[in-house]
Amino acid sequence: MIPSSALLREGPPDASRRDDDQGSRGPADWRAQLREALRSVDALAAHFDLTPSERRGAELAAEQGLPIQITPYYASLCDPHDPSCPIRRQVVPQAHEAREAPGDMIDPLGEVAHEMTEGLIQRYPDRVLLLVSDQCAIYCRFCTRSRMVGAGQGPLRSEAREGAIDYISRTPAVRDVILSGGDPLTLSTERLRSLIARLRAIEHVDTIRIATRVPVSLPMRISDELLSALRPYHPLWVMTHFNHPKELTPEAIGACERLADAGFPVMNQTVLLAGINDQADVLESLFRGLVRARVRPYYLLQMDPVRGTSHLRTPLARGIGIMEKLQGRLSGIALPKLIVDTPGGMGKVPVGPDYVVARHDGRTRLRTHRGVEVDYWDPPAASCGWPMSREQDD
Repeated sequence: MIPSSALLREGPPDASRRDDDQGSRGPADWRAQLREALRSVDALAAHFDLTPSERRGAELAAEQGLPIQITPYYASLCDPHDPSCPIRRQVVPQAHEAREAPGDMIDPLGEVAHEMTEGLIQRYPDRVLLLVSDQCAIYCRFCTRSRMVGAGQGPLRSEAREGAIDYISRTPAVRDVILSGGDPLTLSTERLRSLIARLRAIEHVDTIRIATRVPVSLPMRISDELLSALRPYHPLWVMTHFNHPKELTPEAIGACERLADAGFPVMNQTVLLAGINDQADVLESLFRGLVRARVRPYYLLQMDPVRGTSHLRTPLARGIGIMEKLQGRLSGIALPKLIVDTPGGMGKVPVGPDYVVARHDGRTRLRTHRGVEVDYWDPPAASCGWPMSREQDD
C-alpha cells in the first residue's frame, strides 16, 4: 500500500504537461483516456496476468454482464501481477459474478419502482436523483446500477430530460437534485453546464449535487474549463467515491484540491468491500488522507446486495466492528456514518456500535470507546421547564 501521507508530499501533477503526452498514467486528455480504456478480454490480458477466475469473469462480462471499462490512468494504479490488489479487484471481473446468493437483487434500491419520469427517481420528499447518463469512466464490479450502466444509450434522451425538469419545476417539495448515472462528468462540459443552468433556474431547488467517481478514475477531467463553466451555479456539491488509500494519488488529490479551491464542497462515500478495504487501519489511512485533501468522509456504505456481487460484500457486523475501532481514533470530521441503504428503496439507515449499556429512571449508562462505563443523568423535568403546563407557557 502507498501511504497517503507519502502521496500528499509528492504534490499535484505537472500542469504544464501537453495533452498528447503519454506518461505512465496514459494520456493527459480525459477524452483520450476514455477512448483508450480497457474494454475487452484481450485488452485485460495484455495488461494483467489474469487468473482463470478473472479470465472467465471477463468473458462472462463481455457476453452478458456489466461491461468492462478501465481508464489507462486507473489501470496504472493496479498491480498487474497480483490478483489481490485492492484497486484491481474493484474493476477486473471474476467468475463469481455469475453466482447468485440469497438476498441478491437486480435493483436493490428499488429505483425502478420509485421512478417518477424516465431517469428521475424520488425516494424522499425533498430530493430527487436524476440519472443523466449510463456511461462511467470505469465500471466498478460492485455497481449498484449494473442493471443499466454501460448499456450504450449514453446521455439521457432530450425528451426524458425535459420531462424530468418539468417534474422538478412543478414539485416545490423538491429542494435537492442529485445528478448521477452513470457518471455526470462523462458528459461534455457544455451539456452538463446547460442542464445545471436549467436546474439552478428553478427557484425552490436549493442544492445540486454531482455524484461522480471521476476524481478517482479520471482526475484530469477536473479541468479549469470544467470549473469555470460550473462555478456560476453554486451551491454545487461534489459527492465522490474513494475506496482505498492507493487511490489518493497526486493526480486525484490535485483534482480534489482544484474543486475545493473553486468553491465546490467535496464529500466522499466509501463502499465497504471484502478483501479491499474492510480493515480499520486501511480505512483510517483513507479517511485521514481525504481530510488532508479537503474532502469530508461522509458515508461508509454497507455494500448494496446487487446480484453477482456477494464475493465483495461483508457481513454487516464487520462494518460495525470497524466503526467501533475507529471511534476515538479519528476526529469527527474524519469519521463517516456507517449507512445501510435498505433493500427495496425504503431509505438509508445509520448503524453502528451500541454504546448504551442500560437506561433506568432518567439515568443512562454509556460505554466509551475506552471500554469505561459512565452514567449520564437526565435533568429533572422541573429544572429544565419541560414539559410546561399551559399556565407556565402563558
